[in-house]
Amino acid sequence: MTDPYTDEVRFERDGHVARVTISRPKVLNAVDAKTLARLNEIWAEIEADREVRVVVVTGDGDRAFCVGADMSADAVDKTGLQYWADLDPNGFGGLSLRTSLDVPVIARVNGYALGGGMEMVLGCDIVVAAENARFGLTEPRVGRIPLDGGVFRLVRRLQHTQAMGLLLTGRKVPAAELHRMGLVNEVVPAEELDEAVERWVADILACAPTSLRAIKQMVQRTEHLPAREAHAMRLPALTEALDSEDGKEGVLAFQEKRAPVWPGR
Repeated sequence: MTDPYTDEVRFERDGHVARVTISRPKVLNAVDAKTLARLNEIWAEIEADREVRVVVVTGDGDRAFCVGADMSADAVDKTGLQYWADLDPNGFGGLSLRTSLDVPVIARVNGYALGGGMEMVLGCDIVVAAENARFGLTEPRVGRIPLDGGVFRLVRRLQHTQAMGLLLTGRKVPAAELHRMGLVNEVVPAEELDEAVERWVADILACAPTSLRAIKQMVQRTEHLPAREAHAMRLPALTEALDSEDGKEGVLAFQEKRAPVWPGR
């Protein structure tokens, strides 16, 4: 007998790559309370595992990445104020506002990324989308607000008029349009989505893991600071990277004209 608590989110490790798949295709991978709890467990597990160097997050099937909160679930009975009071500090899916995940996260967007699903995309570092993907912070169209980071993430990523054009209409936007705006890194035919994602994975794995952890930590922990103050921060991952075996191996591999073998410490 399957256990929906675990089976509705698949978590797989493939070498240094973690793959997280919301597997609720009958509800377009909408997230309910149990799914959210499982996602938070997975992100915490990844944070504690130094062997993970990149994460790919996606939705099951070919129709949706995630369409946000499960409107058929108990949470829909809450008032707006009750929902606001119960917000996860890490944002939608435990990801959209998470600042402690120091490895690159790729969103593999295979269909609709709406509401909280769009917020999860905004919590990722790299976005690769199929041509048929559609994005949108659609909450205003059902009398809600993108409270899980959507408003604040979007206005920091896009020019004001572009962000407000999405926020104040709740419209669904094709992947190509968000690519032009700069929110999507690459758009490909659906049948080429996995190949494109794997290219990004390979490029990330070619880099020193300590360098990538430092870069992501620097970005996440200092985005609220002026550049000069951010420059002065002495963050743990930065200190580790500057005194790591990766740094020595990278220079040696360059001198020996070979690909580096990253020890990761």
